[in-house]
Amino acid sequence: MQPNERFFAFEEDFRDPFARDRDRVLHCSSFRRLEYKTQVFLNHEGDYFRTRLTHSLEVSQIARTLSRMLGLNETLSEVIALSHDLGHTPFGHVGGDELDKLLKADGRPLGFEHNFQSFRVLSKLEKRYKNFDGLNLTFATLEGVLKHSFPYKKPFLEGINAAFDLGKHPSLEAMVVDHADEIAYTSHDIDDGIKYGLISFDDLLE
Repeated sequence: MQPNERFFAFEEDFRDPFARDRDRVLHCSSFRRLEYKTQVFLNHEGDYFRTRLTHSLEVSQIARTLSRMLGLNETLSEVIALSHDLGHTPFGHVGGDELDKLLKADGRPLGFEHNFQSFRVLSKLEKRYKNFDGLNLTFATLEGVLKHSFPYKKPFLEGINAAFDLGKHPSLEAMVVDHADEIAYTSHDIDDGIKYGLISFDDLLE
């Protein structure tokens, strides 16, 4: 399957395939819900602090800039960045860790993993079209969301391994998004921590 192909084909329009992916993600309900999902500090602590939505927008901007510098496809990096946290639970990583524990305690040994959940949101859970589930995104976008920078080796993904060759690395654009994510949360989590009073500039100097 080619990177810009979809599982369900339809008519062409003036947008390139990755621009269409980006637009579908931007207008889906799961993307809007990121506004009330915690990045680090809970939403009710104040409107200054970042949410999953603002974080995703910041990652997208950084990824586009890096891709432009490297001569990569900016729009593919953008849509992967906008999609990369769609599978996160409320309450930050604490929420995901707790859900993972609950699922395993309930006899579901595979637990919860947010990258795979992001893939499920994009390919299954979003229901906007009568002919198929999901947003019908391109192979390259879905692969980038699944893998980030590395081959994906979770055993419960073997069923889709034939389509995505999960033992191989993803595109360079996906790797750029992974680094953009690290740049964003490293600097912005510190910024939010200083604003909250959890850390100080003296702490950073030490």
